[in-house]
Parts: sequence; structure tokens; C-alpha cells
Amino acid sequence: MKQPPIAVIMTCFNRRETTLNCLRALYQQTQTFDVYLTDDGSSDGTSEAVKSAYPQVQIFLGNGNLFWVGGMRLAFTAAIQKDYDYYLWLNDDTILESDTIKRLLKLHQELATNGKEKSILVGTTKDAVTGKASYGGAIKSTKWYSNKYEFFGATDVLQECDTMFGNCVLIPRAVVNKVGNIDGAFIHSLGDLDYGLRARKNGCSVWVAPGYIGTCSKNSIRNSWVDPKLPVTERLKKAVQIKAFPLKPWTEFCRRHSGFFWIIYWCLPYLRAIVGYKNLAASPTFAEDIA
Repeated sequence: MKQPPIAVIMTCFNRRETTLNCLRALYQQTQTFDVYLTDDGSSDGTSEAVKSAYPQVQIFLGNGNLFWVGGMRLAFTAAIQKDYDYYLWLNDDTILESDTIKRLLKLHQELATNGKEKSILVGTTKDAVTGKASYGGAIKSTKWYSNKYEFFGATDVLQECDTMFGNCVLIPRAVVNKVGNIDGAFIHSLGDLDYGLRARKNGCSVWVAPGYIGTCSKNSIRNSWVDPKLPVTERLKKAVQIKAFPLKPWTEFCRRHSGFFWIIYWCLPYLRAIVGYKNLAASPTFAEDIA
């Protein structure tokens, strides 16, 4: 059976060894693919190291202001122009198992056979140290007063979810034709969640692959907007920064996905930053969840 053309979409910034480790695992895959990598202005020699070790990687250079969404969008734009059958979003701190792409392709082909060709497949990662599930699919909170998208967790069977965190995501051409690229309204966070939600609004679906596809460590809440050890003013300052809930992107996200009373939900992360609940530190996924 002929292998479908696949483009791997990545972005990186100043973590050369992390990026190289990711590529090393990626090139152990049993499937072939093309890699599109944005280096967003790294000063640690990342681009040079990648070119030396993997000259086949197509590298696009940023100026340090693209962040995750901008970097992924730039690489995705170039790949879309080649009209691949599949696109794999991959964070450069994610270490894939050697058969990950093969497994995801097989699962998508099963979905397509059942009339679900326009389906995104999300891989679940686990923390390399703790062995606990870290990133993957996301589901809307069932609490009426919350618009949080919580980490779905690992599953033993193929299961549908609401959207996803973009660490390892397989997107077929049929979805890209409907949704297009990652939206430039976002900067670092929210772009992956928005993409999954827009896909569903356009008649597509999002599924979590069973088991784990590799490892990726959780981001620490230490020194973040939910760190209860920081003073209120510092938490609030961090809450509006690019890697948390910057005002314009967060406003756009809420307008799109939080219904008629979106302004109420818009306030929640800033209120939480002010209140600084002590029990937030016990929540392993809160720093990546949406308020």
C-alpha cells in the first residue's frame, strides 16, 4: 500500500538539544515524511545544528516574535502549498515512539472507512519522569460557570473529544481544506484549542488515539500566573502576558467559543490570578487549561 505524503510541522526557540532529541526520535519512524521547522530567532545555534544533522529539514527563520502560533503558522503555510495528504503538528519537546505516525495513520484510515474522513487525531503524551499523562485531547468543562478546556487524559480506545493541545496532532487534507491554517489572531497559546473548535464548527471531529504516542514533560506552574507563592500584582501581570491570557487573543477566543455571556468567562483567569486559590497548585493540568 502506497504511503500518503506527510508533512511534519514544528517550531523551536533556543533549546537546541531538545529540538535535536525530538528530531532524532522523529527520524526513527517507520514512515517517511518531510519536516517544516520554524526557528524563531534562536541564538544558541539551533538552526546550524539541525542543518548539520538533518539537512533535509526545511527551516524557516523568525525574528523571535512569532512564538508558537506564529512559528507553526509559518511552517504550516509552506507545507499547505505542497498539498500533503496529512500534516503532523509536533512540539519539539515531544519524543515520539518509533511507530507513532504509522499508528496514527492507521487509526485515521479506520475513521475514514467509517465515513469520518474529516477527523483530527490527537496523540496523548506522558511525562518521562512520572509516567503520568501530560498532553493530548481536551474537553469542555461540564460546570456551567466555566469555559475551561481540560486535559482529556489517556484512553484505551479511540474516543472523541472537543479540541486539543497541539503537542502531537495528525490533521488530514480534508480538515485543512475546511479549516485552513492556525489563526493569526493568537500568539502563543489558544491557537491549538481554537483550531480544534473551529474544525468541529466546520463539520469535522477530533479524536484521541488510544494509549501513548511518546513523552513530553508537563510545564511547571512555578513562577507562572497560577503560582500561589507569587504576590497578587505579579500573578495578574503574568496572566496578561503572551504565554498566558493576553488581552486581545483571549478576547477573540471568548467571543468565538464562549457563547452569549462570553464577557463573564473572559474575566475568569484574571479573577483567578487575583484570588490565587491555594489549591491551584495541586492541579497538575491547571496551568495549561483555559479558564
